[in-house]
Amino acid sequence: MRALVTIQKVKQISPIADSDFLELAHVMGWQCVAKKGEFKAGDLGVYYEVDSFLPLDERYEFLRNSSYRENVDNGKGFRIRTAKMRGQLSQGLLLPLETFPELEGLSEGADVTEKLNVKKWYIPETSNAGGTIIGERPYGIPASDEIRIQSALELLDQLNGKPYYITTKMDGTSGIVYYIDGKIGCCSRNKEIKDEEAALYWTPVYKYGLKEKLASLGKNIVLTGEICGPGIQRNKLRLPAIEWYVFDVKDWDAGRYLSYDEACKVCAGLGLSVVPLEERGESFGYSLEQLLEKARGKYPSGLDKEGIVVRDALSPKAVSFKALNNDALLKEKD
Repeated sequence: MRALVTIQKVKQISPIADSDFLELAHVMGWQCVAKKGEFKAGDLGVYYEVDSFLPLDERYEFLRNSSYRENVDNGKGFRIRTAKMRGQLSQGLLLPLETFPELEGLSEGADVTEKLNVKKWYIPETSNAGGTIIGERPYGIPASDEIRIQSALELLDQLNGKPYYITTKMDGTSGIVYYIDGKIGCCSRNKEIKDEEAALYWTPVYKYGLKEKLASLGKNIVLTGEICGPGIQRNKLRLPAIEWYVFDVKDWDAGRYLSYDEACKVCAGLGLSVVPLEERGESFGYSLEQLLEKARGKYPSGLDKEGIVVRDALSPKAVSFKALNNDALLKEKD
C-alpha cells in the first residue's frame, strides 16, 4: 500500500510575497502553503500527499469548501490535490502533529495512512465497459503505481551515474495481460477481468492476437501497459481507437523485470507498442528541478502530457519513479 500520509520534518520555511497570513513549508521534495507561524524548520508534521482522500473528520472540516468530494468510486471525504495559492504551488497538506494524539510516540518517516483511515483518490478512468470482475488481481502479479520523485529524493542518488531511460507517462488506464502455465488473463489495476471480447481490459489481447502469440512465445510472462483512447481519461492523446502502450515486461519464472532493450525486443516480436522513449543515457545526473521541468510539455495532440517516468536501464524496477507535469495537475478536474 502506498504511503499517502507520513510524519515528516519541515526542512525550511519560505515567505510568500505580499501575504501576511501564509508561507511555504518545505517537506521532502514538496512545498505546501501553510498558515504563517504554524511551523518552523525542524518541526514534525503530518504530511498528506496529493491524491490522498481524507475521511469525514472534524479536523478536516476546514477543507469542505475546496476539497469535499462524494461519488460512487471514492465515497465521501476530502481530496488533496495540487493547487496554486498566492501564486505559489502547493502540493499536499501539512498539519501539526499535536493535532493527532493517536499518533503520539511515532517518529519521522512513520507511515500513518491506515491509522488515519486515508485512502488513495481515484479519478474514474473510463466510460467504457471495463469488463466483468471475477476476482482480485492474482497473487504475485504486480500492480503499477510509480512513486513520485518528490516523495523519494534518495532515488536521485541511487540512480546517479547509472544508465537510465526516460519515457512519456501516457494518460490512460493501467492494463495487465499475463500468460502463466498455459492460462491467459487480464487485469485492471486491482481486479481480474472475465474473458469477454467487448471488455476494455481484454482489448489488448483481441486487438493484437495475444492468445496465439503468447502461447507460441514459450514462456510465462506478465505484460503491463497503459490502455489509451476514446472514453479513457478524456483521451488527451486524441486517439481514434484504443491502443496499448507496454511499460513493464516481467519474466514470471525468473522473477525479474526485463531491461529496457529486452522488453522492447519482446514487444516487437509480439507486435506491441511500448511507451514513447524521450531520452536515454549512460550516466544519470538530473536534479529534482530539472526533472520537473522535463516533465512539462505536450502530447502530439497539443494537450498537456501527464509527465515522465525515469528508470534504471539495466534493472527497471531497481530504481523507478515518476515526475508529473504540474501544468496538467493544476488543470485537472474531478
